[in-house]
Amino acid sequence: MNDKKDIRREGGFTLLELLVVLAIMGMLAAIIAPQVIRYLGTSRTSTAKVQIQYVMQGLELYRLDVGRYPTQQEGLGALVAAPPTAQNWNGPYLKKESAIRDPWGSPYLYQIPGQHGEVDVYTLGQDKAPGGTGEAQDVGSWQ
Repeated sequence: MNDKKDIRREGGFTLLELLVVLAIMGMLAAIIAPQVIRYLGTSRTSTAKVQIQYVMQGLELYRLDVGRYPTQQEGLGALVAAPPTAQNWNGPYLKKESAIRDPWGSPYLYQIPGQHGEVDVYTLGQDKAPGGTGEAQDVGSWQ
């Protein structure tokens, strides 16, 4: 008998095969990661636009019940909890207090009278400063 004929190669991957797979995965991550990050940035801005429209609907319902928009002092919190000065308040007009916070965690800004309409609801974006582009852009009810 020849022992060399009975020796079988064990299954598995060689080091070279593993390095090739890792290199391919690294190249894919380098190509895909910036696209995903860009998408996440625009999705927060899109979310802010939708949330602002939701807040504006709450403001309209508040106005129908109370006969006026919340004052600057009452702010958007009047949509979640009844202010003492609002007779005929029939809310809450927004279910959660988180609905009056933007996707970056800051409260939406409220201005009455607004510069663009009777009331303005807006966020300054990620940078919390006027102006900006991309994820740092301002998003408002007038857009």
